[in-house]
Amino acid sequence: MIYTMTLNPSIDYIVHVDQLEMGAVNRMATDFKLPGGKGINVSRILKRIDTDSVALGFLGGFTGTFIRDWLTQEGINCAFTRVQDDTRINIKLKANEETEINGVGPVLSDAEIDALKEALANVTTGDIVVLAGSTPKSLRANFYQELITLIKEKGAEFVIDTTGEDLLNSLSSQPLLVKPNNHELAEMYHTSFEKMEDIFPYAEKLREAGAQNVLISMAGDGALLFCDQGVYQSNVLKRPLKNSVGAGDSMIAGFIGAFAKENDPVEAFKWGVACGSATAFSDDLATAEFINELLPEVVITKLS
Repeated sequence: MIYTMTLNPSIDYIVHVDQLEMGAVNRMATDFKLPGGKGINVSRILKRIDTDSVALGFLGGFTGTFIRDWLTQEGINCAFTRVQDDTRINIKLKANEETEINGVGPVLSDAEIDALKEALANVTTGDIVVLAGSTPKSLRANFYQELITLIKEKGAEFVIDTTGEDLLNSLSSQPLLVKPNNHELAEMYHTSFEKMEDIFPYAEKLREAGAQNVLISMAGDGALLFCDQGVYQSNVLKRPLKNSVGAGDSMIAGFIGAFAKENDPVEAFKWGVACGSATAFSDDLATAEFINELLPEVVITKLS
């Protein structure tokens, strides 16, 4: 089984205005609300590629109920930990430019934190746990490491999709997959990349430190996979870009969903690129039909 852990989920309130004028009354052209959070996005895409998962994390208040009900309606198994505070709302304001106003997240009690850790009780050997996204400010430092310790004790694999110290601290526990983009990778190692080849030694550093598979997304320049079989590059699919939110989460879902079935990182890379691209070309997360339409267009080339 695949489990996804979203420690700081949200309702994403997406608002379109034709023209934004600060200090004035603005009228919405359109608006809609979606469940948000990186792990939640992974579960939603997994469902669309016929792979079951269990969604874990903190949910509270009417906002948490909205998220749980939405996922249940999509047929996703939910085992969230209920908390007293409301789950946050993130505002995505789309005008001439896109502006985001992200909520802080709930204040968590020790009992609520312990309850979430107990939600991992059913994880067992052969399972994969996806740890994704930011943490509420009230959560103690290095909490991801506490979860990783529990996961490894149960003989399961984990994927971590975060940045900075949380990512670096996880590497010695041999994550199945890490997926920084090229800018995040450069920031981690206090450097910059002038050309694609500059990325190689730093991605290999992640592997040397313990990561089993490393995906580096490069936006309009495609993506790279570093694995035991070598270094691979994807082509860039061509469609109008509509949505950068969730594309990376969709790539992880495609990779993990395929890897869990076939244990082939190169084939998983192909699925990851198809899912990530399909979301980038969609208003919301990609549909199953669109993913399957794009899959034959993905070309993976071995570089070394």
